[in-house]
Amino acid sequence: MRKAAVTTVSTVAGVILLLSLKPHQNPAPDMTAPPPSSGTPGASPSPAPTGHKPSSGGTSGTYTGSVISTSYGPVQVSITLSHGRITAVRALRTPSDRPRSQQIAADAVPRLTREALSAQSAHIDAVSGATYTSEGYTRSLQSALDRAGV
Repeated sequence: MRKAAVTTVSTVAGVILLLSLKPHQNPAPDMTAPPPSSGTPGASPSPAPTGHKPSSGGTSGTYTGSVISTSYGPVQVSITLSHGRITAVRALRTPSDRPRSQQIAADAVPRLTREALSAQSAHIDAVSGATYTSEGYTRSLQSALDRAGV
């Protein structure tokens, strides 16, 4: 009888130990924070927006975001809005000085663009392995949205 109790306690202790060792995922860093003011180092001025605000239906036009300097190179996007909805996002600048930077940007930018179109905002998840490009993309996207007034 005593052997059965020891076996049961050992089994329970083993299960508890295994569950406590289960790896926990850390949440992704918050890459959706709005960019600092335009006087921030690393943000360059860009051309004025070419859009307009029709009297009904919201903002339409193309707006260029700020150039955001990252550790691997500049990132800049432009957006096209139709009646206040993002209909296109185009990467104007991405890190490209190294082959690996080009490869990362080539993978990350289409994913970021799909997310931006789906979210209709700059509140999108960063692409794993492309943290700096993701941050530059979302900050430039937010600055373009700010310029559009949406």
